Amino acid sequence: MAAMTTWEYATVPLIVHATKQILDQWGSDGWELVTVLTGPDGNGLVAYLKRPSGER
Repeated sequence: MAAMTTWEYATVPLIVHATKQILDQWGSDGWELVTVLTGPDGNGLVAYLKRPSGER
């Protein structure tokens, strides 16, 4: 039986004029974008990312 993948998660505030650069940097570190939602205060955007545990 194959081992089940375990995940670690991150939330990252996005700066509108630098969104691509921010996501590219996290992506190069092995993070996968799950979704982007409005921040908890109703302003700005927050990216939710995941990667398999232990991929540092």
